[in-house]
Amino acid sequence: MADEVVDLEVARQKMRQWRDEPLRNSEEVTELGECLILEHGNKLGDELWTIYEQVFLASIDCRKMDLATMCLRELKAQFPSSIRVQKLNAMRLEAFDKYEEAEQIYEKILEAEPANAVVRKRLVAILKAQNRVGEAIKELNEYLKKFMSDQEAWTELAELYISQQDHKKAKYCMEELILMNPHNHLFHQRYAEILYTLGGNENMEKARKYFAQALKLDNNSMRALFGFFMAAAHLTNSSKDAKAKKENSKFAAWSATQINERYQSVSQAQEEDNLLKLENMLESLQIAIPQNIPPQ
Repeated sequence: MADEVVDLEVARQKMRQWRDEPLRNSEEVTELGECLILEHGNKLGDELWTIYEQVFLASIDCRKMDLATMCLRELKAQFPSSIRVQKLNAMRLEAFDKYEEAEQIYEKILEAEPANAVVRKRLVAILKAQNRVGEAIKELNEYLKKFMSDQEAWTELAELYISQQDHKKAKYCMEELILMNPHNHLFHQRYAEILYTLGGNENMEKARKYFAQALKLDNNSMRALFGFFMAAAHLTNSSKDAKAKKENSKFAAWSATQINERYQSVSQAQEEDNLLKLENMLESLQIAIPQNIPPQ
């Protein structure tokens, strides 16, 4: 009996931890959550319903639809008129590709709760799932008029614009994200990548600087380091100004050295192959690898 109580408390704490963090560990949530419900459901009190919802969402993620249906059935029985449960029902319909029925439920919820941000985002998800990208972009823009500080929504909108090759609008989205969270290296890195894609020396110069900022915020980012190298190398070859050409050549050489050093930590076989590729790339760009020069 003592062991059973310990098992119950350990499992409850684990489920709470996963809810609070939160981690996308849906397989673990479904396995532990199902055992907790079946073996200790009568001892969980009101927390039982929170766990049912947690397991439902994880089950949808894992496509364990029988378990999801069981959880939803119990929640419906306990909260027959709950808007929150209606939302879960619509998500289950989405999982079965019943988008029209799900959309009807969401629209009804919005009539009662026009400011329900989660439901508005679910409508965007439905449009995406049906490959109605233009409509998804329009819906997300309307959403952001009301919820301007939603970083997840700005990130999603940027990716939708990129999927449509509209990099100028994606650039604006990333500028908003950097203003909201200037210490997130991923925002600086993504912004730099968009600038690099737009091309032109002015954008390339900005891209190099934002890759450098991403590196300062996370000096382990190989993607930012490669981006910094590529932007500097491009400017080395395209700049007409001798001073700018020399400066960018130094930056490219510094980043090439950093890439070289980091590859030396991989296995010998991989190292030889990667170094050969790097040497060929540098040779084609006519860049030497001298002493360390930090990015600016």
